[in-house]
Amino acid sequence: EKIRNIGIIAHIDAGKTTVTERILYYSGKEHKLGEVHDGNAVMDWMPEEQERGITITSAATTLQWHGCKVNIIDTPGHVDFTAEVERSLRVLDGAVGVFCGVAGVQAQSETVWRQANNYKVPRLIFVNKMDRVGADFDMVVKSIHERLGAQALPIQMPIGKEGDFLGVIDLIEMKAIYFDEASQGEKVTVEEIPDALRAEAEHRREELVDILTHAVDTSTVDLICEHHMAGEPIESELLRDGIREGAIGLDIMPALCGSAFKNKGVQPLLDAVSYYLPAPEDLKQVQGHAVDSDEELTRELVKKESFSALAFKVASDQHGDLTYIRVYSGTVHEGSTVENSTRKKKERIGRIWLMHAEDREKVDTAIAGDIVAVTGLKFTVTGDTLCDRAHPIVLERMHFPETVISMAIEPKTSADRDRLGECLQLLAKEDPTFTRRVDTETGQLIISGMGELHLDVLKQRMLREFGVEANVGAPRVAYRETITVEAEGEGKFIKQTGGRGQYGHVEIKVEPFQGEDHLTIENKVVGGNIPREYFSAIDSGIRSACESGFLGDQPLIDLKVTILDGSYHPVDSSELAFSSAATLAVRDAVARAKCVLLEPLMKLEVQTPDEYMSAILGDINTRRAEITRMDLEHGVRIIDATVPLVEMFGYSTRLRSLSQGRSTFTLEPERYAQVPEEIRKKLIP
Repeated sequence: EKIRNIGIIAHIDAGKTTVTERILYYSGKEHKLGEVHDGNAVMDWMPEEQERGITITSAATTLQWHGCKVNIIDTPGHVDFTAEVERSLRVLDGAVGVFCGVAGVQAQSETVWRQANNYKVPRLIFVNKMDRVGADFDMVVKSIHERLGAQALPIQMPIGKEGDFLGVIDLIEMKAIYFDEASQGEKVTVEEIPDALRAEAEHRREELVDILTHAVDTSTVDLICEHHMAGEPIESELLRDGIREGAIGLDIMPALCGSAFKNKGVQPLLDAVSYYLPAPEDLKQVQGHAVDSDEELTRELVKKESFSALAFKVASDQHGDLTYIRVYSGTVHEGSTVENSTRKKKERIGRIWLMHAEDREKVDTAIAGDIVAVTGLKFTVTGDTLCDRAHPIVLERMHFPETVISMAIEPKTSADRDRLGECLQLLAKEDPTFTRRVDTETGQLIISGMGELHLDVLKQRMLREFGVEANVGAPRVAYRETITVEAEGEGKFIKQTGGRGQYGHVEIKVEPFQGEDHLTIENKVVGGNIPREYFSAIDSGIRSACESGFLGDQPLIDLKVTILDGSYHPVDSSELAFSSAATLAVRDAVARAKCVLLEPLMKLEVQTPDEYMSAILGDINTRRAEITRMDLEHGVRIIDATVPLVEMFGYSTRLRSLSQGRSTFTLEPERYAQVPEEIRKKLIP
């Protein structure tokens, strides 16, 4: 009950890493303040992060605060590194959503909020940068409600505005909290609320109780409601208990404010983490399924249960791969033998480490609720389950978005060739959104990722960490193909060249299908027309055909393949023959199914001063964009649009020139859509 597993999530530049650095300092974990702009932030430890001033990889640390052990993961804000957010949220019990006090809800704020919703993660809200010109706590709370559909519950109010922001009023205890600038915010003073602000504070506390009693339905809140209706004072402890129940039940999100850069508001945020975010045991149990069936299994989140853990990150290390795991139940010791139930492999836990960014502290044991890194695992990758061999369980994996951009890569020298292959393999093991393949037509090695920045960072890491020099081609869009109508097809693979021949015969149906997986395969063969031992080969042949596409070299997605019938030869049939027959059947069916080309559409948000609005709109319209929103917020124009990725290469340079460097934009994947016919003809004549 004294463990808190939390993540810091937000839009890029909202101040996540600065908040985390202040948390480390005030908890005594670090003895000096790290700054992102100085390149000495503890959590941004990679050279690439320090040079660029952005978070690229999620970093974990553990600290103590008022008797609580707090495991924190600082996540990236840039959409190119969204996999780091996805896998962190999968294993966390709670999160702190950081919002800019001026900009409010931004594009990537919506993405990370949606990811947290998917995993049902309770959240606190921290409105940062309250010292900035235009900062408005109430505006941010309102935009969270309107754009994210979340019931933000302000439990503080700011004292002063913008440059005169001095501290906060705690609406639970009804006290004013000030932060001493001379001691870098380390000295905190709690005083009575100033007379000029008392009436407003009392009104806001009334609003807090009103929102709480309407949004949360628990016995504790019923008791609060009774006191409120009777005009009786509500004890702060009772109010905190009600807020905690509402936060854990996802009915409300307690909202706080401050300025991490100016060292104000961070200690109350840490208090709120211990008060309102759940301990592992509050979440009761984790769901999973049996190894060889869909039978649902559960594990209680206590150390007396049998061991289960999820591997959520793999990091290459000179002393062997570090595998980050979240222990959900039971206990694991150094040297233990466990089961990788996802891959049905036996693994041995080497050493167990508590991580502090790149530094580590050795421990002998990890218990339910712990987030640790272990060495010695040979087969485990991101998303795999580790468990007690006597009581196997498979926990839910995390799901990662499709790559949207690719480029050709080749080693500069023959000496780099072998190292390049090894390097790409390690990077792909670390990063689930980085893939590589060989183009079947050109023989080129193609790497794919989430954006230009993503691939550029990986290229720099190849040179810096692995000493591999490589030439890369221009970025290319990752197109896809799909079918628009249902069709049937047949494939026969028959060869007779003396001696034993080859015989495979498969009949299939393809149809458009939207599901969690881009390809669904169903077997409807009856009567033994195809022996059972050949179905895995047929499955492999179907997937191979879909991977190589039909119009060009783009994978086929969003379709269902039904195996209808076929035939076999008792002597000449083989797995190779049926795999080849299935591939031919897919090509035959897709040729009749009106195949179309799909392109990735991106969600674009531009923030610009009003005077550049018309020039930027004109430029966006030349890029086949569909404008979805134009608003004026605090004197800044916000343009939201959906635009094809292929039209956005080099946009950052163009936007800078149109706005004299005063406009900013964010770009994130939204969906795939059919390429207009005139564009398709240029791509595939």
